[in-house]
Amino acid sequence: MASIDPTDYVEVVEGQTSLKFGNEKQQAKFELGVCMAVYKWEELNTAVDNSWGGANSADKRDWISGIVIDLFDETVVDIQLIEETLLYAMVDEFDTEIDNDSALEIAALVMKFYKEASLENYTNIDIAYGKWQEKQGKSQTHKVTIGSDPNNPDVSDDESEDEGEDDSNVPALVEDDSMEVDEPKGPIIDDDGFEMVQKKGNRRR
Repeated sequence: MASIDPTDYVEVVEGQTSLKFGNEKQQAKFELGVCMAVYKWEELNTAVDNSWGGANSADKRDWISGIVIDLFDETVVDIQLIEETLLYAMVDEFDTEIDNDSALEIAALVMKFYKEASLENYTNIDIAYGKWQEKQGKSQTHKVTIGSDPNNPDVSDDESEDEGEDDSNVPALVEDDSMEVDEPKGPIIDDDGFEMVQKKGNRRR
């Protein structure tokens, strides 16, 4: 893999208050890219497959996608910040310390997807998603929702059964303390190819 510069960064242009894309499609594609990058992290997948984070291990993986997306609500983000966020999440949620450069590689991929999305170039994001679909055997996709804390869900599983959403549009991000994680097995894509992600909070130290 090509050498990674951990100081590589993106920052807002004049007049903007965050790195979040104002264009709905750009933001949706970028969030999809983040999910695909996080799902590519083998060390995290191993932790999830072995339930190192407990019964909610899969939920925690999707929560990690959410906190990475949250970083881009700020005005400046660099690769090292993303890497540290990933490493802290592994310690906090899976009691696992990563001593290789795998988190750095995932952080660099997130940065790459952000820069490409900023140019409205979604080729690599779509390729990553296509490969993920193949890996899943084109099984039924599940909604990715990011709860405030997978260890302490505030809502019962029964409430997560509600099916009243209109999937034709990407919804606004919801800041709701009662939100829970609902069987996140991967991103859900609407009819226009947009990913739908709900997220809450950034637990980075």
